[in-house]
Amino acid sequence: MKPLYRADSTATAPQSRFPQPAAPESTPEDGAAAPLEETAGPSTAVLPAVTAAAPVAASATSADAAAAAKAKSGNARRTRKARLRLSRLDPWSVMKTSFLFSIAAGIMLVVAVYVIWTVLSTSGLFDSVNEIVASVVSTPGDTTPFRIEEYINTQKVMGVSALIACVDVVIFTALATLGSFLYNLAATMLGGLEITLAED
Repeated sequence: MKPLYRADSTATAPQSRFPQPAAPESTPEDGAAAPLEETAGPSTAVLPAVTAAAPVAASATSADAAAAAKAKSGNARRTRKARLRLSRLDPWSVMKTSFLFSIAAGIMLVVAVYVIWTVLSTSGLFDSVNEIVASVVSTPGDTTPFRIEEYINTQKVMGVSALIACVDVVIFTALATLGSFLYNLAATMLGGLEITLAED
């Protein structure tokens, strides 16, 4: 028997009452059709990855803030201080240093005395003194004039000043050396002088 109904290959499928989603188109790059998306249920689309621009910008902002804070802290930096203690003085070094300083002081004394004596000699002070003394102590029959230069002259003044300078050198050196010994003794008992150093 022949079948009453013959399936036609060209017959169209029955139309549904509900609209069907369109079939996804294949991209020419892939060459293959993309998988069909499900119409029912929650979407399973992949969210785009978050770029690293925001962390980079945040790190750059924090770095700028740190640099600004460092600059401000550098401007308002506290002065560093250090406390040191002078616990001992070397007597030999003190003696050498004081000897050199005392020689310099003796030379300055001799030069100062010579300059002062020269100024007094050229100013006419001694002539005035001779006239005053001659008018006071001289007698009418005395023909020998009074001269103060016979008692005080340049050689005597410079010799005395040089002698005083030599004595000062010896005394000043001895006192400085003795002072270093006394300071070491006091520092042993009391701790010595404290010095505070500050950085500019």
